[in-house]
Amino acid sequence: MFSQSRSQLLKLGGIWIISSVALSGCKAVEDTNTQTSNQTAKSTSKKLTHDIMLFNFEDGKIPADVKIRNGKTTLTNKESAIDGKHSLLVEVNTKDNSKAGMALRPAKPYDWSMYEDFHLAFDLTNKGTESVQINLTMTDKSGGFYTRGLVVPVGETATYYAKMDGHDQQDPPWATKSEFNFASGFRSNPVTWQSDDRQVFSFWGNKRLDLSGITAISFGQSGLLSDRQFTIDNIRLRPNPEMDENFLAGLIDKFGQNAKVDYPSKIQSDEHLAEVTAAELASLKGEPMADRSRFHGWKNGPRYEATGYFRTQKVEGKWALIDPEGYLYFSTGIDIIRLSNSSTMTGYDFDQNLIPKRTKDMTVAEDDQPLNPAPVEARPTRFVANETRASVFNWLPDYDDELGNHFGYRRETQSGPLKHGETYSFYSANLERKYGETYPESYMDTWRSVTLRRMIDWGYTSLGNWSQQEYYGNNKIPFVAFADIIGDFGTLSSGFDFWHGVPDPYDPRFYVRSVAAAEHVAAQTNGTPWCMGVFMDNEQSFGRQGSDETRYGIVLNTLTRDAAKVHAKAAFTKILKAKYKNISNLNKAWNKNIASWDAFAKGIDAGINTPAQSKDYSDLTYQYGVKYFGTVNKALKSVLPNHLYLGSRLPKWGMPIEIIRAAAENSDIITYNLYEEGLAANEWDFLAEIDAPSLIGEFSFASSDQGHVHPGIVIAADQKDRGVKLKKYLHSIIDNPYFVGAHMFQYMDGPIAGRAYDGENYPTGIVSVTDVPYEHMVNAAKDVHQNLYQRRYGYLLNK
Repeated sequence: MFSQSRSQLLKLGGIWIISSVALSGCKAVEDTNTQTSNQTAKSTSKKLTHDIMLFNFEDGKIPADVKIRNGKTTLTNKESAIDGKHSLLVEVNTKDNSKAGMALRPAKPYDWSMYEDFHLAFDLTNKGTESVQINLTMTDKSGGFYTRGLVVPVGETATYYAKMDGHDQQDPPWATKSEFNFASGFRSNPVTWQSDDRQVFSFWGNKRLDLSGITAISFGQSGLLSDRQFTIDNIRLRPNPEMDENFLAGLIDKFGQNAKVDYPSKIQSDEHLAEVTAAELASLKGEPMADRSRFHGWKNGPRYEATGYFRTQKVEGKWALIDPEGYLYFSTGIDIIRLSNSSTMTGYDFDQNLIPKRTKDMTVAEDDQPLNPAPVEARPTRFVANETRASVFNWLPDYDDELGNHFGYRRETQSGPLKHGETYSFYSANLERKYGETYPESYMDTWRSVTLRRMIDWGYTSLGNWSQQEYYGNNKIPFVAFADIIGDFGTLSSGFDFWHGVPDPYDPRFYVRSVAAAEHVAAQTNGTPWCMGVFMDNEQSFGRQGSDETRYGIVLNTLTRDAAKVHAKAAFTKILKAKYKNISNLNKAWNKNIASWDAFAKGIDAGINTPAQSKDYSDLTYQYGVKYFGTVNKALKSVLPNHLYLGSRLPKWGMPIEIIRAAAENSDIITYNLYEEGLAANEWDFLAEIDAPSLIGEFSFASSDQGHVHPGIVIAADQKDRGVKLKKYLHSIIDNPYFVGAHMFQYMDGPIAGRAYDGENYPTGIVSVTDVPYEHMVNAAKDVHQNLYQRRYGYLLNK
């Protein structure tokens, strides 16, 4: 769930890194110089006590600071202004351009260092026909930036605000009471004062900018499918109201809902939950749509060779999946139909001497483990490890309570309030509340039965990634399987190792662990034809768009290392020796002064000097990709020869074209995780060149109208707007000749307080934390699926 932005490249300890992280959910690398500058400026700053207007456009002129990208700006007249005589209308051409927006770029940076305890506010309205997301990015003179997000619904006018400085600067920046404090583990904190205004949502970057030099304030759009507009006015600095120091306390109720916000579909009691559950169960039929084959292919369409397993084929210019019986098949599904990611950190922990440790021979990553409660003998040592976090919940059961069986434990985390600790799954507890327990965990059997009926009723043709293993033998709807390749093998750095370093596929141990992962999947799936294919790994940091340094980070960093210790370095050295023969030839091509091949093998300054060097780095990146995907494919097919290898789910922010080419040549289907409104203009032209079957592994839309404090990366105005966006996204994939499926992320909403492993707290589910389906999303899915095969392959009936 991630989006790319600008970055800087720094070299620390011999490793090239990206200093301003531009991905959702990662911890930005704070610029030490920026923090020092801020602290120095604070010595002369004063609390802002009144509004300071920056731009209100009342003079009838568009300021020179206003810049536009792929669009136009005009002043409105009095009748269409937000207030006064004029506002600024921004119209962006996002149908034909993947990026657009308006920015304020002063000739001299804005200096706000004399102020403290204030925020930036602006009024927005949208007189278009579709909601418009705005990514608000502020950049400082040190190159640091902070990106936040908001959505402007159609026909509404509201004031939005972005905090620039907190209430309590006498405390250090990480102080518990600071509104910039994220030690609570939230991706974006709840509002810290009540008003009718709307707080923008934290995305990524340096949360504390150098206020003495703000060089740009950008109101950007990206990844939209149509042209949009918004009107902005009264851009101003305002003093912060008095802060509610208990803005986090008691936020989560016993159902896992927001206790401080009410909304129509909120569950009010156990009895209310039972009523809602009974009504839904009475409406479910669990019968496939009339045009579906046994494996949910298109039985009304042409039939092709049946192999007994899923396969791919190009049919009349379009890539297709063929189901085991020979029918055309398009895979739509939903990810995370399991409890592993439903739990959230409680703020409690135990004596670590009593917690079993992970071992290198494990084949299941910590994030993929079930709830896994702490051992009984550890429970007497339970203690509050993060008081702020623990205060978020106004209810947690005791371990011996009726719902105490929904506690879990995470031995390690990627980010969040604690490095390890106790978890609780409100979703799992709600399943027991809904379905009861007539024998141990009978509610889980009921949940699985209900989920299958839902998926079939809603028209989905498969279960998405990370479905609970117990679904694998359902024999009612196809599924995909997954395995992380983890264990004892070498890793490399791309300079932006979001989840972890990338594998060194030249290390023989990587193949051994790939086989172990494949054998784990094989044991789970048991060779069933209902398994459409297998994902191996997820969102590897193969390199980022932008400069050659970020794109070819794996090569750049590997060349600095010692070939005697790093298998990939030895392989790269061998490839370059075969090309250049003499070190002098390489020095000439790269404008280097390397003494010998032995010196090269020990490690060099790998900074890029020449186009020839960039070309070599491109070639080596491709060779790395061939080795990685080829190794994994060989391992998987050694134990599951009849099943499709679905690649590693390339994230939009980490898919250099060289890696895509390598994946196309060594995977059965290339998979991408794309968090945008759909296939945006000018970004997917390479599909024609690659000409390989492709599948979307993740996408989502979310809104904050159900009590969540963060709506995710692609924001909808409300639940109805989510349904609209779901249909448009799926249609953009169905209409593309290279895609054979799309899977939405995810089945249930993320916990409001964030999932245990990394704190992601987005309401991207098709069901809520109380396991209640979102009506607009369900109806949108049904609408798409009723016409799925006719829309995709109807032209074949006229042949």
